[in-house]
Amino acid sequence: MPDFITNQLPEQITALLETYEWVSVVSSIVILLVAAWLSNFITKRWLVRGVFSLIEGPPKTDENGKRVKRDKSIYYRFGFISRLANVIPALVITFGIRLVPDLPAVVVTVVNNVANAFIVLTIALALGSIMDLINDLYQRRPDAKDRPIKGYLQVIKIVLYAIAVLLMIATLLDRSPVILLSGLGALAAVLLLVFQDTLLSLVASVQITSNDMVRVGDWIEMPDLNADGDVIDIALHIVKVQNWDKTITTIPTRRFISGSFKNWRGMKETGGRRIKRSVYLDQNSVHFMSTEEIERLGRFSLLQDYLTDKQEELDSWNTKLEERGKEPVNTRRMTNLGTFRAYMVNYLRASDRVRQDLTLIVRHQGPGPEGLPIEIYCFTNTVEWVDYEGIQSDIFDHILAILPEFGLQVFQQPSGYDMRSIATPYSSSDNDDTANERSLKNTPEGEPGDEDSESRGAKDESGDEEPDTDTNPGENTDTSTDKNTDKETEKSTKRSADTSINKEPDRNKNESTRQDKTT
Repeated sequence: MPDFITNQLPEQITALLETYEWVSVVSSIVILLVAAWLSNFITKRWLVRGVFSLIEGPPKTDENGKRVKRDKSIYYRFGFISRLANVIPALVITFGIRLVPDLPAVVVTVVNNVANAFIVLTIALALGSIMDLINDLYQRRPDAKDRPIKGYLQVIKIVLYAIAVLLMIATLLDRSPVILLSGLGALAAVLLLVFQDTLLSLVASVQITSNDMVRVGDWIEMPDLNADGDVIDIALHIVKVQNWDKTITTIPTRRFISGSFKNWRGMKETGGRRIKRSVYLDQNSVHFMSTEEIERLGRFSLLQDYLTDKQEELDSWNTKLEERGKEPVNTRRMTNLGTFRAYMVNYLRASDRVRQDLTLIVRHQGPGPEGLPIEIYCFTNTVEWVDYEGIQSDIFDHILAILPEFGLQVFQQPSGYDMRSIATPYSSSDNDDTANERSLKNTPEGEPGDEDSESRGAKDESGDEEPDTDTNPGENTDTSTDKNTDKETEKSTKRSADTSINKEPDRNKNESTRQDKTT
């Protein structure tokens, strides 16, 4: 125990310490640890908080006069202050261990080396926090997104940490750092292999920054890595992309150099977003317009100038044909599709939500089994997603609603409703034939009603004259009755035969109808 402490103790305690030397050693170590703890408490409790209070300024109050809580982010931004405060206890231990009596020299050396290594580590971490503070302050600049420096600061931090590790090893081994540096030449190949990704990422970061390939806030697409969203962070090794479903995709920085990606920054800088969508028309609805149709379409204010100029052009052309122009097949005429395209061009030109200084086309592409595609190619005056979708939907809503005015129809695949509409006539005729067949099968021959009707029909067809009034009434009655009975029996037999003959074709007809429906 130090002499200035021993002199202040009573004689009994002094004699006890001289008798038991280990008590003196243990008590000295306890005193040293308590002193280190007190220095750490005082430093962080008063000094560090005082520094943070000076940085943050006077306390703020809300409208009700209550004190507003301090911003916790200041402790993160100025974290190097808290880290430097850890040096004070280490210094107390470094200088205090030498005052402990009867300690072996090896123990004193080890404790000093560990404390010094801790001081080196603390200073390296504090310098890393300063690098983070510099990056945070730089991000407040307006041009920070265009020229990020986070990658370069990370390289500096790696160098600092590498030097700190080297110094810590030299301190713990109690050797000069120069000796360790001389041995790094043999480990150069191993170090290059270990830091291969870091070196590649460093080169990629330099190229990305110098060529201005990616910025924070850019919308990029990289289908190979399922990345489609905004860049939220550019670091030395990785680039973070927040996709539209709010997931985060982490991309190695070197992939931006070795692979390809799409950057939508140009769209945002232009201020216009492209609409490139087609509506498919039924090709059978395309035809030459008659005079009545042209006059009816003349009601559209967007088509009046077009119809006038086009009609003059066609009349001038057809006049040159002379005799050949008498046949309509040799003349040029307006079509409903061409008039519709002209209408859509004028409609888009008149819209204040479509950029007039960028490309604007209404064209039809090659026809196919899905109909004739009419493509709208233009740019909106906004790049906001919701507004863009609204403008695009309004344009195609208008197209679908105005097509019948031109005699055009939209092509689409037949739905279940269309199939039912086609099958309804066949179903009704099939049901009628089945009902007739059932009525013929269920009506037995020789029923009183049928016999009377057939007898009346037989009488009407026979055209026999009434019996002679001069004959005997009783004989005439019996004779006529027998004759009528024979005729009715003959007619019934004949009709039954005809019915049985006609039933077979009806069955075949019904069977073929059912097969067609099934097919």
